[in-house]
Order: sequence, then C-alpha cells, then structure tokens
Amino acid sequence: VHSEMGKNQTTVTDFILLGFCLGPRIHMVLFGFFSLFYTSTLLGNGVILGLISLDSRLHTPMYFFLSHLAVVDIAYACNTVPQMLVNLLDPAKPISFAGCMTQTFFFLSLGHTECLLLVVMSYDRYVAICHPLRYSAIISWKMCAVLAITSWTCGSLLALVHVVLILRLPFCGPHEINHFFCEILSVLKLACADTRLNQVVIFAACVFILVGPLCLVLGSYSHILLAILSIRSVEGRRKAFSTCSSHLCVVGLFFGSAIVMYMAPKSRHPEEQQKILFLFYSFFNPMLNPLIYSLRSAEVKGALRRALCKENHSQ
Repeated sequence: VHSEMGKNQTTVTDFILLGFCLGPRIHMVLFGFFSLFYTSTLLGNGVILGLISLDSRLHTPMYFFLSHLAVVDIAYACNTVPQMLVNLLDPAKPISFAGCMTQTFFFLSLGHTECLLLVVMSYDRYVAICHPLRYSAIISWKMCAVLAITSWTCGSLLALVHVVLILRLPFCGPHEINHFFCEILSVLKLACADTRLNQVVIFAACVFILVGPLCLVLGSYSHILLAILSIRSVEGRRKAFSTCSSHLCVVGLFFGSAIVMYMAPKSRHPEEQQKILFLFYSFFNPMLNPLIYSLRSAEVKGALRRALCKENHSQ
C-alpha cells in the first residue's frame, strides 16, 4: 500500500474505502437493494434519453436540457455505485490513488454541472411562462447549445481546481477513507498537511455553485408563481403548476441535501449520518429525477405510449 519517499516518510498509493461498517449479511442485503436502484437509475434515465431522441414532439429546449440532466444522472450513478457494490462484496479491496482522484473529479464535475443545468432549466421555464410570445427568440437552439456547453465546461473546470489543490498535498497514511467513495472532504482528512486553502476554496465554490444558483432558481420560480396565478384558464394554470412543482421537487432535493452536506456545521452531522446524506444525494436523486421530472409529464407519457404502440405494430 505504501512506497518509501525519503528517509522515514511514506506516501499512500491506494486507499481502502470503509463504506458502511455493518455485518456481512447486511452488506449482502444492501448489495441487492443498491443493485436494484442502480438498474432503475440507468433504465429510467435511459428511457428518458431514448424517448427524447426518438420522438420529434419532444425536440424542444425543455427536453433538450432534460436529456443533459439524464446524462448527468447516469454518469453520476456509474461513477460511484459500481465501486460501492464492489466494496460491499469485498470491503478490503483497495482503490488506487489515481482511481480515487478520478472518482473525486467526476463526482464534483457532475455535481457542479447538475447545479448549473437546474438553473438553466428554471430560466427556460421562466421565459416559457412569463414571456411566452418571446420564448422562441430568447431560447433559440443556439442559446440552448451555449447554455449546455457552459454548464458542462464550468462544472469540469471547477472540479479540476479542487483536484489540482488535492494533488499538491502529501498523503503519508492512514489510507482508510471513512466513506463509500472518494468524497473530497473525507479524502482531505487523510492529508498530512494544512488543508485550510482547500477548505476555503470548497466554501467559496459552495457559495458560487450552490447558494448563487439556488437564489436564481428561487427568483425564477417566484416570478413563475405570480405568472401562474394570473392565468385565467384553470387547465392552463394546472398544467403550468404541475410542470413547475415537479421541477421544484428536484431542486429542493438536490440543493437541500448538498447545502446540508457542504455548508452546515460538521459537528451537527456525525460521519455515519453524512454517509446517508451522500447516499441520498448521489444515489437516490439520479433515480428519482426521471420519475419526478419526466414520467409525470403528459408529453413523455404520450411519447412512451406511441413508442410502445409502434413496437406492438412492428411485431
């Protein structure tokens, strides 16, 4: 696990993920549950992606951004869950230092990207409901591409900053990460040097990527709510409210759990409790997003029915 560096100093070349400190039987039960949830995440988001790409009626900006959210959710699950499943079967199996840093980078990058995509999606709904006549001019396909590329690029660059700041730190033991994946705060606890700069950058990033976007989202939805209340048609009001309430559920789940994890005082949340929060944030959120966002939508249900009818006719 360690290789010598200098006289007495050693450096960590791999880590052991402690995961959940439970008995082998409970590990097997968790393995079954998590495998089921993982499959549901891939299947749910995969169906959404397939429907959006195949049905021309879903070729709208809202579903364009939703397809990006589905890609993020699939990548999120693929980044953390397989390692967690391996860990449940073989708790002593190490993860290499490079593998750990890669996992940290993708976790942060995808998390940042999702924050920015949720802001973009709330802006899209704001323009659609508050400025319907100017919607096509404001949310053009060129604008959609720019917003999506900006979200992915900013998310990746910010994650790269965090990883570069971790790589400058020496890790000379212990090599046990008290988590089920290489989460940045758990990794920093093992560094053999001052991590104050890392902590400051994490806090600044939280303000920029969590608090700022959340304020923008809430601002958009407060305008949307006022606009919905002024809609005279009961059916129109119901449809607009249904779409926006599902969006707000996703926003509340995602930002709420992230802010509690990264900005709440750590003493109030013991490590085991933090693991459960991370499980919710990185595991259940990607599984729930297609259910909350898409499968409640009449357009998506219609596209699914058309796809199934087409399949039956072809047989």
